[in-house]
Amino acid sequence: MADEHIDTIWLTQEAYDAASAELELLKGEGRATVTAKIARARDEGDLSENAGYHAARDEQGQQELRIRQLESMLRNAQVGEAPEGDVHEVAPGCKVTIAYDDDPDDTDTFLLGSRELMALADSTDIEVFSPQSPLGAAITGAKVGDTVTYTAPNGNPIEVTVLAVEAYKG
Repeated sequence: MADEHIDTIWLTQEAYDAASAELELLKGEGRATVTAKIARARDEGDLSENAGYHAARDEQGQQELRIRQLESMLRNAQVGEAPEGDVHEVAPGCKVTIAYDDDPDDTDTFLLGSRELMALADSTDIEVFSPQSPLGAAITGAKVGDTVTYTAPNGNPIEVTVLAVEAYKG
C-alpha cells in the first residue's frame, strides 16, 4: 500500500453521504440541544452537585468527539464503490478469507474496509479490518494463493495466505 494512502478511509457514496448528514445534524441541532440542556441544568443552581449539568457536559464532550471523528473521516475519505463481479485481488470493499500459516486450519473471514462504513450501514456480523491496519495493508493487492507477512502489535511477524477474495454484498 502506498504511503500517501495511509490515512485514506474508503467509503461508498452512501456511507459518505450518511456521515455528512450525521455531521451536519450534530453541528447544528445536536449542539443546540446539548447547549440548551447545559443552560437548563445551570439554572438549577449549585453545579458541583448537579448531576444533570455533569451529564449534559459529558454528552457535549462525546458529541464534540464524534464531530471531530466525522470531520477527520470525511477529510480523509476516498469515495468509491465496492468491487463487483469477479474479484482478482484484495482491495477495500472485499470479503477476504485468510489462513494463518502457523496453523492452516486457523482461518478468518472479514471485510476489508472502513469501520465507519459498517457503523453507518447498521452493523453486520462480519468483522472489519481497515486497509490501514497491519493485516489490511499487507494483504491489499494480494491474490488468492499469495502469502504475505505483517508485523503484529507485539512485534512478531505473522504470515497469512489469502484463500478467497470476493466482492462484499452486505
